[in-house]
Amino acid sequence: MPIIITEEQAKQRLDKFLSDNKDKNKQLFSRQQIQKLIKQGLITVNNQTSKPHYLIKEKDLIIIDDNWELLSKEKTIITQPIKILPEPLNILAETEEYLVINKPAGLIVHGGTKGAITLADILIDQYPKIKKIGDDPDRPGIVHRLDKEVSGLMVIAKTQDSFDNIKKQFKQRKVIKKYTTLVYGQISLEDSTISFPIKRAPDGFKMIALPITKKGQLNQDGRSAMTEFSILKRFINYTLLKIKIKTGRTHQIRVHMSAYDHPIVGDNIYSKAKTRAQNNKFNLDRVFLVADELSFVDLSGNEQKFTINLPNKLKDLLEKIK
Repeated sequence: MPIIITEEQAKQRLDKFLSDNKDKNKQLFSRQQIQKLIKQGLITVNNQTSKPHYLIKEKDLIIIDDNWELLSKEKTIITQPIKILPEPLNILAETEEYLVINKPAGLIVHGGTKGAITLADILIDQYPKIKKIGDDPDRPGIVHRLDKEVSGLMVIAKTQDSFDNIKKQFKQRKVIKKYTTLVYGQISLEDSTISFPIKRAPDGFKMIALPITKKGQLNQDGRSAMTEFSILKRFINYTLLKIKIKTGRTHQIRVHMSAYDHPIVGDNIYSKAKTRAQNNKFNLDRVFLVADELSFVDLSGNEQKFTINLPNKLKDLLEKIK
């Protein structure tokens, strides 16, 4: 359940605000119980864990975990889940400077509900020294991210010099990242660029693309975003694309393809009812979007290039729609 803080609601303690509004939110928890939920990470602020005494600010996004409703019915507080680490990382390359991994779909990069395993957890477990690398202790060595539902290549810095080097390249848009995706509908153009600005939707979760204004100008009420695509293969009702992004906005490819009226297969967040129904028929537990090409320059000045194949599950889907 998302709550976006208004100007009138700001400057209150997080626990007091939720306790005072529990009737409005149809909750039955006491302030003490709410404090425990906050400490367990079941209530987050701006997608980060918080503390009961945190003073909420205007436009803060408070998210109450789905477990909240279950807990209110049972009137119990669950204990902190024990994190069980999955199989070791799929490491494609490793040097003293960096790791290049193939992140699986379903794995959160960082943050999320406490109890859910994240890439950050795995990195700290397998590389304890990496905890001190980066500019945020919650993102050790992590220079960029992929959505939970997306798989593919990521570079992880193992030293601070490497982190600063790669981060600078991302900022200067020198890192090359390409993706393969399957979208609904046939696209007639061989290649094109989508440049709709992007901003966060009022619900606080989704992003929205802002099309060209009536005067034929780009809408300025958002952050600039540029997505280039070219055709790999056309099917009867689908198109396989190669995508290159010039910017790295949240959900950029997904929201751009949806705004272009060609939503990505498997993406239930940025799809209409008809395509969501088809997604369910495919029985995909992920978005058909793979970061399959990555290149950057290491500290020695050498360009490093990496490519991967599509996961077998996505290859099988392509066979089905032929």
